Amino acid sequence: MELREAANKLAALSQETRLGVFRLLMVQGPDGMAAGDIARRLDVPPSTLSSHLSVLENAGLIASTRIQRSIRYAVDIEGSRALIGFLTEDCCRGNPEICGPGFDAAVASPCQPAMELSS
Repeated sequence: MELREAANKLAALSQETRLGVFRLLMVQGPDGMAAGDIARRLDVPPSTLSSHLSVLENAGLIASTRIQRSIRYAVDIEGSRALIGFLTEDCCRGNPEICGPGFDAAVASPCQPAMELSS
């Protein structure tokens, strides 16, 4: 990932509502949520939420799918994984084990629980 793309993704997350949306959708996983449900859950007016969803989608952090008259949003796993990888690829000068148990496993697969390291 290029520095400019990472900065764009981080800028999209630098606003409280957008960060809340992103975290909510991370919990929901690939099934995502309907826009109206997101608005109700976060107590954000639908018209305001729409612009936040657009920023996150344009940054490649979420994706939308139209199902009849409803639009569902879900986290873009690849876009999110790329950002996490970019932020951690040089962790501890290439020695992620210095950062703590399971850190290197969590970076390799941020959507899976960190595995216990055997001694």
